[in-house]
Amino acid sequence: MSTHNLYILILFKVFCNKITKISGSTDYIWLTFVILLQLRLNFYGANMGHLNNQIAKVTNRIIERSEKLRSDYLQRLEEDFNNRPERGKLSCGNLAHGFAACGDDDKNSLRMMQASNIGILTAYNDMLSAHQPYATYPDKIKQAMREMGCTAQVAGGVPAMCDGVTQGQDGMELSLLSRDIIAQCSAIGLSHQMFDGVLALGICDKIVPGLLMGALSFGYLPTLFVPAGPMESGLPNKEKQRIRQLYAQGKIEREELLQAESDSYHSHGTCTFYGTANSNQMVLEALGLQLPGSSFVNPDNPLRERLTKEVSYQIARITALGNDYRPIGKVIDEKAIVNGTVALLASGGSTNHSMHLVAIARAAGIILNWDDISDLSAAVPLLAKVYPNGHADVNHFHAAGGTSCMFRQLLDAGYMHPDANTAWGENFADFTKEPTLTDDGNLEWNESPQTPLDTEVLTTVDKPFSNEGGLRLLEGNLGRGVIKVSAVAKENQIVEAPAVVIDSQDDLEPLFKAGKLEKDCVVVVRYQGPKALGMPELHKLTPFLGTLQDKGFSVALVKDGRMSGASGKVPAAIHIVPEALEGGLLAKVQDGDMIRLNAETGELAFVGDLAELQQRESAPQPSAGQRGCGREIFAINRSNISNAEQGASFLYPED
Repeated sequence: MSTHNLYILILFKVFCNKITKISGSTDYIWLTFVILLQLRLNFYGANMGHLNNQIAKVTNRIIERSEKLRSDYLQRLEEDFNNRPERGKLSCGNLAHGFAACGDDDKNSLRMMQASNIGILTAYNDMLSAHQPYATYPDKIKQAMREMGCTAQVAGGVPAMCDGVTQGQDGMELSLLSRDIIAQCSAIGLSHQMFDGVLALGICDKIVPGLLMGALSFGYLPTLFVPAGPMESGLPNKEKQRIRQLYAQGKIEREELLQAESDSYHSHGTCTFYGTANSNQMVLEALGLQLPGSSFVNPDNPLRERLTKEVSYQIARITALGNDYRPIGKVIDEKAIVNGTVALLASGGSTNHSMHLVAIARAAGIILNWDDISDLSAAVPLLAKVYPNGHADVNHFHAAGGTSCMFRQLLDAGYMHPDANTAWGENFADFTKEPTLTDDGNLEWNESPQTPLDTEVLTTVDKPFSNEGGLRLLEGNLGRGVIKVSAVAKENQIVEAPAVVIDSQDDLEPLFKAGKLEKDCVVVVRYQGPKALGMPELHKLTPFLGTLQDKGFSVALVKDGRMSGASGKVPAAIHIVPEALEGGLLAKVQDGDMIRLNAETGELAFVGDLAELQQRESAPQPSAGQRGCGREIFAINRSNISNAEQGASFLYPED
């Protein structure tokens, strides 16, 4: 039992005794309930209202830094809301086109202009296991909206890449670029001005940030995200990792590897490791844009379908045509951005969000930077161990208490803003609730467990897995970058070794097979940054480097590209800025140069004569990766993209 609940029980007993003695009856006990309930709320609210000093400090400086940009954004939001061509302002021809394909009942509703019409943005395709369940969602949403006396239309579809398919392949160069394309596609869908709110169907890596950035360009529209849930647990992720390393060593055949991968990724639903896709779900809940406790309910669970209906009801309640208007541009503010970042750090989430959160914040007129993320990480404890940070998967995490229980821990300790605006509930303090189905199939919201149910997967703030969050900023004479420390064993977090320099991830395997990596080394991969190649993930390197580490060698990875959210184990300094193409010193590093990566102190440095290094000629950029698989038509996007610390986006001019 929690401290505050015990406190209330004691007070209740004392009050009951006194009232009975005074009145001679129990007639006033109901009044005691009311008084004590208020005391409980005051106690609990005060407890959560005590914000950690570092959280408050970072939040305040983000507010101060963003004042002009945020003010301009909110002004545009108000102007767009007041001046937008509502359906009633559309010409008859415009409106007729807009509802031409609707049924008679929906047409009549749209003619009346008194009920909400919700735009559905869908990232459905049936190649993505996570998104395959979305095939039936639009019809389910439309039916739920009709039950509310409203309508819904698919406003548009957006591309949805699977990074699991493109890892190590040519298509991976398009992955990060697709985020901004998705944002643009979302804006095109909403530009028809037929809608009073948005339901976004997206889960995976670049898709959620892209949908969110696009929705924020229509900041006057309320927006909620609709998850579909993870697949049931298959082959344990650690076993999958072991088999991948055996294959890299040539000890098993391709068929055995394929079987292991198939046993791991075996059905519809999101992959079960804690990569970028599941980090997206965590962040969406922390931003208040997804129903609490809804992220990790499996696709075939009856609760999943009921939650989809409920999120449809909720978006209808919060449009401007109702009495609880909650535009996304006001839900996503500085407090929400801090809450999303804290949730990411406390759960050991994906490094990709060190860029995505920056870009999402920018879309809302907020300036978040890596110093903010680093300072928050230094204050926030690590509460979750989900692969690659541990052995468990997201199903185990959900069973242990999940997002709602973790948020309770963070709120109680002052690490999150309880008063942050949300698209559900009174404010973020309500996100400690979790959904359940009653025996008659109705949805019920209950408080999450006071403490985690499996402390090997989810722990408490007073017994964290680490006193710091999962990400750390690295900086030194080679530039600035990010490392995911939560997945790296303590004994492997400091490496000082000679460089092995490659310009393509494909160059590593031949070196490995030739035995040229049987030594302490820091593998440097350059010309993988946003401008050079679009910043592909280089997860393909992990099995080789993991094998070397298991053999007892001290190894690390340094690069200006990305790493999969599923990567871990080997210390990797990634997202290095400036990238090699933009004058970064990675372009001048040579084989044998001593490189130091110290994840404990946050140092990334060339060890030697820095002046001599600076005087060297930069190695030329290789021509590979510029053409084929559609990469040539994205050249203009790469040329206009910002660096990783600025969100790696081509949507926003420099401020």
